[in-house]
Amino acid sequence: MDELQALDERIYGEIDVVLLCLESARRRAERAASELRAAGAEDFLVKALERTQEELSQSAKRLTQGTFFAIPDAQLTL
Repeated sequence: MDELQALDERIYGEIDVVLLCLESARRRAERAASELRAAGAEDFLVKALERTQEELSQSAKRLTQGTFFAIPDAQLTL
């Protein structure tokens, strides 16, 4: 394995770790919102967790699109 390939693997490994953390936090926010709703918590608390869950989903989507599906600038020029 050459040095550049090893660097790419480390970089994408770090991106995978961040994506896993985002997904874990998203699931936790989803679970907390559900539990709070069932417990009769104030609506603004449930809505804040639901909003956070959606924002975490969007962050993961943006990260995936900006890394795994991105086109490097060098490939955009002829």
